[in-house]
Amino acid sequence: MGKRIGFIGLGEMGKWMAINILKAGYDVVIHDIHPAATEFVAAQGARALESPAEVASQVDWLFLCLPDTAVVETVIFGANGIIDGAEAGLAIVDFSTISYLPTVEFGRRLEEACIQFADAPISGMESRAQAGNLTIMFGGAESLLDELRPVLEVIGNDIVFMGAVGNGQLTKLVNQLLFNICCAGVAEVLPLAAKLGLDPEKVTRVVTTGTGRSFAAEFFVPMTLENRFDQGYPLELAYKDLVSAAEISTQLKIPLPMTQTTTTIFQMALAAGLGCENKGSLIKVFEQMLNVEFRRKKMTDIINTQRE
Repeated sequence: MGKRIGFIGLGEMGKWMAINILKAGYDVVIHDIHPAATEFVAAQGARALESPAEVASQVDWLFLCLPDTAVVETVIFGANGIIDGAEAGLAIVDFSTISYLPTVEFGRRLEEACIQFADAPISGMESRAQAGNLTIMFGGAESLLDELRPVLEVIGNDIVFMGAVGNGQLTKLVNQLLFNICCAGVAEVLPLAAKLGLDPEKVTRVVTTGTGRSFAAEFFVPMTLENRFDQGYPLELAYKDLVSAAEISTQLKIPLPMTQTTTTIFQMALAAGLGCENKGSLIKVFEQMLNVEFRRKKMTDIINTQRE
């Protein structure tokens, strides 16, 4: 375990990934713009530094887990960024979920600076990050993956080598687009069920066990019954996947009609002020249109129905 490791980005996922690396016995230095996040991980034994450049100057491997493409670019290439402190041979692994085309360009720019780069977006909720059971989609040199594998196995139990730089993000995007399309489908159809008088609880039993089931339904619909939209990734951040798909569709002339429809549904939800809620809140767009709610029946509703 002679490698020195840096970790930048200690949000919902990154903090647990950094802590699991610490628990495995690695020496870890950290940086985050939020003091509370830094303090939380530092309390587990990490050493906090003031800037990405300072982190880069003291490590062999540098992991990123950041919110979007713009932030990744700033952390790497901005003032006091990684590039200002890095020495030739540094390996950067980006666990963030960002756009595919910029990722390929980041890799090219870093290669010119003799810095190794891999994109390795992760899949899994916060509970899986805490348990060290994430899926990791690795795009970069296979020799670098072989070198990194012992530490990657601390944070993920399914590491998939996807090929060249950018392929990790492209694979994650495919996964996210399918998930988003399913979320939009659930949001559109379930209010119809409520509008036509079906019992939401019974419909939930069917769509989470029958042929129409999906992870989107299994995860979000039970929470929708309880009127809960606070668990999971917020819409305003999840929207970046659809932006990335639009970039690819436009630049490479690849038609994505269902993805475009899903993008419109996300935009309607964002325009309605639902950006801080999870993807399950897409249902509110169609509930408002139909003037219904897909929720568990309250006891007072049941009593009133019986009286009628």
